[in-house]
Amino acid sequence: MTDHPPVPPFTRETAIQKIRMAEDGWNSRDPHKVSLAYSEDSRWRNRSEFVTGREEIVEFLSRKWERELEYRLIKELWAFGDDRIAVRFAYESRDTDGNWFRSYGNENWEFNPDGLMAVRHASINDVPIAESDRKYHWPLGRRPDGHPGLSELGL
Repeated sequence: MTDHPPVPPFTRETAIQKIRMAEDGWNSRDPHKVSLAYSEDSRWRNRSEFVTGREEIVEFLSRKWERELEYRLIKELWAFGDDRIAVRFAYESRDTDGNWFRSYGNENWEFNPDGLMAVRHASINDVPIAESDRKYHWPLGRRPDGHPGLSELGL
């Protein structure tokens, strides 16, 4: 198997790098690309849904991004250990009726020695927001360098 750097054990710098790589992947909204950051047998708990393996990850993300339109995400380091990273995040999206939401959450990640995420636990809360309350206005895709993070935005 090929390593997916950075690999455990993590330092503060490599944990932050791993988080930005995950954020960039999710902001691509490409389920197949995103799934490659996870082990073949990766196990997820996302809200109340349980997902196992890359095929189910692709199916899950495809459904997610069909209903969460104009999805933009920011992730931030909360804590890290040798092979684990805790992340807080917030994303904005709208539904097909044009209603906007900011979704806040925490993720706990565990990585295998190759740097692939083997376990992901996500707890997420959705808050309706007015379109005028949006804070993420970059073009769809990767958050630009220099764009404020969660702490700078007061989120």
